[in-house]
Amino acid sequence: MRVEDKQVVNVVCPSNKVKNMDLRFSPEEEYFRREVQDFLAKELPRDWEGYYLGEANSDEEWAFSRSITKKLANRGWLVIGWPEVWGGLNDPMKRLILMEEMFLHEVPGFDIVGVTMFGPILIEHGSDAQKQQHLPGIAHGEVVWCQGFSEPEAGSDLASLRTTCTDKGDHWVINGQKLWTSNSNRADWIFLLARTNPNLPKHRGISLIMVDMKTPGITIRPLVTMGERTPFCEVFLDNVSVPKDNLVGEINKGWNIATDTLGFERSSIHRMGSALSCLNRLICYVREKGNGKRPSGREQLVWNKLAELSIEAEIGRLFAYRVASMQKKGLSAGYLTSTSRLFGAELQQHVAQVGMGILGLYGQLEPGSKRSVLGGKITLEYLVSIAATIAAGTSEMQRNIIATRGLGMIETR
Repeated sequence: MRVEDKQVVNVVCPSNKVKNMDLRFSPEEEYFRREVQDFLAKELPRDWEGYYLGEANSDEEWAFSRSITKKLANRGWLVIGWPEVWGGLNDPMKRLILMEEMFLHEVPGFDIVGVTMFGPILIEHGSDAQKQQHLPGIAHGEVVWCQGFSEPEAGSDLASLRTTCTDKGDHWVINGQKLWTSNSNRADWIFLLARTNPNLPKHRGISLIMVDMKTPGITIRPLVTMGERTPFCEVFLDNVSVPKDNLVGEINKGWNIATDTLGFERSSIHRMGSALSCLNRLICYVREKGNGKRPSGREQLVWNKLAELSIEAEIGRLFAYRVASMQKKGLSAGYLTSTSRLFGAELQQHVAQVGMGILGLYGQLEPGSKRSVLGGKITLEYLVSIAATIAAGTSEMQRNIIATRGLGMIETR
């Protein structure tokens, strides 16, 4: 079943009561989707093949990405999910539609870190002066932010972070290392977690700090993934001096802010878009190979598997739609963001694994190889998607969140 079928279904809720869930988009939302599609058709080259996950992997691609960001900002779409006072329409559903169309077509330029992660956090927890200083730059597509959370010894157990933020009276001094900071080599600012009180329990004593990336003492080293891409970097902070005013929220209360940030990150539909893009490529490839003939036994098995993935992808979209729908109503999505995150990451891997099976030995040829199939995109998806169930919180951690916060199960040791 597709959402476009405009159906209303009965859903069994945890309370054991059957409730109606309306899966239809409003006429206004449908019109907005067509607007986005028309915009992309106008702005993209005729031979557009897309950037994987909408990521820029070279200076030329980054320049194109920034041009799209500015055009989204000029249309008022970049921060369409923000409150009206900060230039938005307070419409998470339209934001989801925009992101879905962009990532389905692998278009760069939607600022996930600044727009969907840091911006909402600053709106919720920042001071009036901080909002006035930083939100307009994000909304206008002029300032790039990166996130400094993970460390070499603090990934899923993020509260074990060791980066320190020492009070020097009129300023902070930060020392430590951050890992997997996307686009930090191109970012203007970073928002990071650091320990401001080592004597408190590890989930306390952590604060969220904004740091100008031009500050002396910051060193950036790009990291190369298995797919020969460089979206991530290491960031080293050596006696970095930061103004006291750069603290977001209360001191030692950064952990609560961080969990809100991760909720925004995990509820995104970009993984669904990437998986659907690859799935559509595979469907077209198999259809063209068949030349319209009735499929043989093995070919029928391939089509069955593609049908299963198509159903899985539709379910994944509904997970993301549900989160956006709750956000639009002002409700907390809670553990449902982990549900969407988990399903989307594993869907990416399922599509890539099936794709490699369909391509056979051709699947080993990387992008740019003379005989690569589908431009090597399936091979890239296979390599990069291995990390999908690790980044932004491992699948094991997401399942723990779903079990404890969603199903009410008590963690035992």
